[in-house]
Amino acid sequence: MDEMTQLRELRADAPVPDRAALAPGRRRLTTAIAGRNRRARGLRADWRIASLGAVVAITAAALSITQLVDTSAPRPSAPATVAGDLDLSSPEAALGRAADFLERQEAPPEPRADQWIYTRGVDAQQEKQWAEAPAEIRDKMSMAYSPESWVPYDNKAAESDESDTDYRTARETYKLAADLPEDPEALLAELRKVFPTGSGPDGTPEAKDEHSFRALSVLLESYPIPPDAQARIYRAMATVGGVEVTDHLIRDASGRQVIAVTRDHDRGDSRREILIDPVDYSYAGERDVVTRTHEIPEPGGLEPTVHKRGDVLIDIARTRAAVVDAKGQKP
Repeated sequence: MDEMTQLRELRADAPVPDRAALAPGRRRLTTAIAGRNRRARGLRADWRIASLGAVVAITAAALSITQLVDTSAPRPSAPATVAGDLDLSSPEAALGRAADFLERQEAPPEPRADQWIYTRGVDAQQEKQWAEAPAEIRDKMSMAYSPESWVPYDNKAAESDESDTDYRTARETYKLAADLPEDPEALLAELRKVFPTGSGPDGTPEAKDEHSFRALSVLLESYPIPPDAQARIYRAMATVGGVEVTDHLIRDASGRQVIAVTRDHDRGDSRREILIDPVDYSYAGERDVVTRTHEIPEPGGLEPTVHKRGDVLIDIARTRAAVVDAKGQKP
């Protein structure tokens, strides 16, 4: 299993459906760091409970996968008041403007098979977990936490691994995005087919709209995606039931002001937020935010964990993404 596959199993503190087979790894990790067990919980599919090895091996590649425009190129100058050029009155307005902008951009060439995808970002939660892990645990890991990641664009071995139904290599997602239909309904149907919902031990099946939003978010993390394809994705996202846009810019994990496109989870007490840069409309990260104050029981008579409304459970920012010629090269 490569780093990107491990990455998609990294959502340690997210709420909603559990993955029983992976729960022991989650418990071992938290015991090593905090000295006690916690109830395993994770969002279906790409928000998966991390095994002990995955958490420290994964770098902030959670930040990895997508950007609408190649961030290795110069960004447009931000206007004095970014929000003044935005329309955050509705998903249709905000995402429609983003799609209009992207459709005017020239698509860079597809990466070569021998190139690599570089990403850098901020994941304070993972950095904190690594810092708090006992030295003997860190010493056993083959990799240390790093905010930077390199993955091959073309990875035939990973493409043949069918153990993770959500994972696709950078080459696969580029091709998938480029071939998506214009019609939003047809586009969403295609993505639901490519990123199937859970069943049985893999989690509770999702309703159509939640499934669509998750599938969109999985693809949006991919890098690179042609700008015209990104435009189609945004237009389709605006049609998903329950999708909203926050009426003001928020701060992401790196301190930037970003657009938040949100949808409450059908089960659970939090919402998922897809973060978008308000200048070039590139993918900027993701958050999971508590929508209702609630308690989570703890085993062994321990005090329950209290999640208050507004608490941010997951806060990941991607600050750079680019195509490079070799692993270790920086743009």
